[in-house]
Amino acid sequence: MKKRNTKQVILPLITSFIWGSSFVAQSLGAGKVGGFTFTAARSIPAVLVLGALVLILQRVRHEEKYTPQQKKDLLEGGLVCGIFLTLGTNLQQFGIADTTAGKAGFITALYIVLVPLAGMFLGKKANKRLFLCVLIAVVGLYFLCFTGSEGAMSFGRGDFLVFLCAFAFTGHILCVDHYVQKVDGIALSCVQFAVMMILSTVCAFTFETVDFAALGECTFYILYIGILSSAGGYTLQILAQKDGDPTVVSLLLSLESFFAVVCGAIILHERMSGREYLGCALMLTAVLLSQLPEKTAEPQKK
Repeated sequence: MKKRNTKQVILPLITSFIWGSSFVAQSLGAGKVGGFTFTAARSIPAVLVLGALVLILQRVRHEEKYTPQQKKDLLEGGLVCGIFLTLGTNLQQFGIADTTAGKAGFITALYIVLVPLAGMFLGKKANKRLFLCVLIAVVGLYFLCFTGSEGAMSFGRGDFLVFLCAFAFTGHILCVDHYVQKVDGIALSCVQFAVMMILSTVCAFTFETVDFAALGECTFYILYIGILSSAGGYTLQILAQKDGDPTVVSLLLSLESFFAVVCGAIILHERMSGREYLGCALMLTAVLLSQLPEKTAEPQKK
């Protein structure tokens, strides 16, 4: 039991650090190549690593080949999840070019509040404190992003694109939650990254000038995000959630926004005003509060 609890804490912490620090790599990459180009490039190592992992696990587990129905579910799920992932990732990549890594991390974390809210509209039971969390998050977002004179409604382009990406990632999480019940999670992740690679490559050659020399300069950022953040982070999340308390895992994974601010400050020397730090604090409060379990009424003793 103790070993399981340790795994449940250590793995999500490592994952949240990797995801948080990846905002720095994305920010550095955004200054060198176009958004679609960077997203397409980061997808390649993710697909290769996850594809190899799927083959290795199939041999180790001695699993049989997929049935026609399993192949259909895998392709369908990979396509649907891949479209949402492509939309969210590219919105985030374009947005991070015009905002800080720390702010992007906190705004993206809104999906943790949006997911149960969207689930409520889909008929799922929602936490009673959800609306309070949404209110706190909105106030925090105001202090973090609306930086016009005397609090005027001045929402930066980068902030807005990252804000939209939170909705795309909400759709992605709900789709993954649906399809992962039908197919292997790592295989699903591999296919969705393949879809993102194809769609982003088409968009890169259609709307951008692909600079291979600049891509070469981004090799470290691409490999870091593709291998550690995409392939590694997703696998660690699966291992953490297996036999673990989903509330505890979610709480620890939500710390990616905190690590995004810390890494942005240390590596990129980003600094925020007191108003923006207050916004971060409120949004982190909303995120953590949304993941706390509700108290259940104890049955009365007869």
